[in-house]
Amino acid sequence: MELTKERIVGQLVAEDYRTATVFKNYEIDFCCNGNKTIAEACKQKNIDTRELIEKLQQVLATNQKGNTDFTAWPLDLLADYIEKNHHRFVRKKIEEITPLLHKVVKVHGDRHPELISIQELFTESAADLTMHMQKEEKVLFPFIRQMVEAEGNSVKAHFGTVQKPIAMMNHEHDVEGERFRKISGLSNNYIPPDDACGTYKVTYALLKEFEDDLYLHIHLENNILFPEAIKMEASMTEN
Repeated sequence: MELTKERIVGQLVAEDYRTATVFKNYEIDFCCNGNKTIAEACKQKNIDTRELIEKLQQVLATNQKGNTDFTAWPLDLLADYIEKNHHRFVRKKIEEITPLLHKVVKVHGDRHPELISIQELFTESAADLTMHMQKEEKVLFPFIRQMVEAEGNSVKAHFGTVQKPIAMMNHEHDVEGERFRKISGLSNNYIPPDDACGTYKVTYALLKEFEDDLYLHIHLENNILFPEAIKMEASMTEN
């Protein structure tokens, strides 16, 4: 894999997800704002470009065993995977985290008021993500599957072009990315304070797990599924 400062961050992560760890360590958004070059991302974060590229090269030089190439998957299979793996995860973890946050706020909120803000942000995220996933499952993903099944023949949709729902989904992804940046900051990157009880620690661990999965979830859509769906629709129009 050729690695230069002009490589697009999101495309690089799409080719090899192991690079996501490096970008995350440098607080570079590879999913919601992954359309920047390495040079642009480094300039924005005041990071030495050569240092970042060196870290990326070290990761890419390691054994690739276990690294899934999602770019090789058919789009209908990728949509199924996102829905059955990531959407189910989100719904399950919302049910698990919500009561724990309520308990932690009740017990520790007076001493740690940041917990109240974290709870408010997560509650907003839970509601919005639930609606977001429903729109994908009822509108966007079925249309992507129809395009795959059409095998190059034109497919009509009531929303006109697939770019319209994708633009909406991308905007909503941006909102979630910003929410979790705030949650991460408020929680000191999910490091519990010295007086944290067991429930407190578990809640932070679950929030971190939720964020990590959400970044992969959004990456698969923003950097692989959505761009390829737009290309597929365009190729149908040309035929």
